[in-house]
Amino acid sequence: MSHLLIAPLLLPLCSAILLIFLSGRSLLLIRSVSLISAALLVAVSIALLRIANDGQIHLYALGNWLPPFGILLVLDRLSALMLVLTSVLALFSLSYAARGSDGPGDKLHAMVQFLLLGVNGAFLTGDLFNLFVFFEVLLIASYALLLHGRGAERARAGLHYVVINLAGSALFLIAVSALYGLTGNLNMAALAAAIAQLDPADAPIAATAGVLLLVVFGLKAAIAPLYFWLPRAYASASAPVAALFAIMTKVGVYTIVRTYTLIFGDSAGAVANLALPWLWPLALITLALGLLGALAARELRVQIAYLVVVSVGTLLAGVALNTQAALAASFYYLVHSTLICGALFLLADLIRRQRGELGDRIAKGPRLAQSALLGALFFIAAVSVIGLPPLSGFIGKLLLLSAAVDQPNAVWLWVLLLAGSLATLMALSRSGSTFFWRTSEALPQVAPAGKGELLAIIGLLACVVAITLGASVLLDYTQALAQQLLAPEAYIQSMQAFTAVEGS
Repeated sequence: MSHLLIAPLLLPLCSAILLIFLSGRSLLLIRSVSLISAALLVAVSIALLRIANDGQIHLYALGNWLPPFGILLVLDRLSALMLVLTSVLALFSLSYAARGSDGPGDKLHAMVQFLLLGVNGAFLTGDLFNLFVFFEVLLIASYALLLHGRGAERARAGLHYVVINLAGSALFLIAVSALYGLTGNLNMAALAAAIAQLDPADAPIAATAGVLLLVVFGLKAAIAPLYFWLPRAYASASAPVAALFAIMTKVGVYTIVRTYTLIFGDSAGAVANLALPWLWPLALITLALGLLGALAARELRVQIAYLVVVSVGTLLAGVALNTQAALAASFYYLVHSTLICGALFLLADLIRRQRGELGDRIAKGPRLAQSALLGALFFIAAVSVIGLPPLSGFIGKLLLLSAAVDQPNAVWLWVLLLAGSLATLMALSRSGSTFFWRTSEALPQVAPAGKGELLAIIGLLACVVAITLGASVLLDYTQALAQQLLAPEAYIQSMQAFTAVEGS
C-alpha cells in the first residue's frame, strides 16, 4: 500500500501544528493555510476512495510495526466514504468560518485540523485501543471548538458535553481492558477471530464488554436515551462548528457498524449479533423522540439539532435490519443527512444574524434583509431534509422503506418514517413561514450575508443535488460497501495475510 493512506492523518496534523505557530500573525495567512489544507484533504480522500473501490482491504503499518504492537491503518469502502464526506463538510464549514465567523482570536482553524485528525484516525484505525486514542483526540478538539467564543449558554452546554464524554471515555477503557484480558489483542481482525473461538465460560465477560461499547458508541451517536446533551450543545456552538459537528454523530454510527459487523457479527459464536436486539428498539425510540423535539423546538438551531437526532435514529434502523439492501440505503442516507444538516446550521446562522435581537427564535420578527435568497435556500434544504421528491432525502427514505418490506416489525419503521416526514414538514413549515412570511416591514440594521458565506451554503446544497443526480453511482458504491461489511472474513484474512508477509 502506498504512503497515501497516512495522508489523512499527517495533513491535518501538520496543518494544525503550523497554524499554532502562525497564531497572532496575519489572519489572512491562517485562513489560507487552513483552506488549502482542507482542499488537499478532499483531493486525498477522493484518491483513496478510488483506491478502495477495487474491493480490496488496504493496510498500512505505521513505522512498519505490526500488531499487536504497531498501529495499523485499514482502508476499505466504508472508511473511504467517511473520509470523503468529512473532508467535504470541513472544506465548506471552514470556507464559511473564513468570512468572519472564526473569531474571536485565530485558534478555530487549528482546532478544526486537530478534530479532523481524530475523526480521520477513527475511520482508518484497525485497532480498538487506537480507536480510543483517536476518540480522545477528536473529543479534546471538540471541547475547545464548542467553547470557542463567549456566552454563558455555550459554557453551560460545553460543561455538560465534557462531563458526559469523560464518563463515556471511562466506560470505553473498561470495555477495552476486558477484551484485552480475554484475548490478549486489540487488533479488530484478531479480536474477531478470538471472539469467534472464545470459551463459553468467558462469553459473559465478552458480552458485557460488547454492551459497554454499545453504550459508549451510542453516546457518541446520540442514541436515546443518551442524546440529551446534543440539542443544546449543537445549538449553542458557532455556526461553522455546528455544521462540522454534523459528522460527529456519524462517527458513533460508523463505530457501531464496524464493531458489530466485524467483532460481534454473525461469526462471533456465543455473542454473535450482540447489538441487533438492542439497536432496533433504540433506533425507533431515537427517531420518535427526535421528531417530538423538532416539533417542540422554539429556536431554529435547536430544531436542526433534533433533526440530527432524527437522522441518527433513521440510520440505526437501517443498520438494525442487517441486510445488504438496508445497509446500502443507510449509508446513502448518511451522506445526505450529514450534508443537509451542515447546510442548515450555516443557513440558520445567516437567518439569526438578520433578525437582530430576536435571533433564531421561531416568533414573528423583522423582515430579513435577504428574504428572497435565504427563503429559496431554506426551501431547498427543507425539501431535502423532509424527504420530499426529487432530492436525495426522498431517495434515501424510499430505499430504507423498500429494504424493510420483508422484515419482521417493518410496519413500525414505515409508520415512523412516514409520520416523521409529516412531522418534519410541519416543523419546518412553521419555521419557514415565521421567518419569511410572518414579518413586520421593519428592517434590522444588519449587514447582508457575504458572498463567501452564501457560497459555502450553496456548495453544500449543490453536493446534495449532486448525490441526487448521481444516486445510481453512489448506490452502486454503497451496495458494494454493504456487501463488504457483511463478509468480514475478507477483512480478517487480509489482516492475517498482511501480518504474515510483513513479519517474514
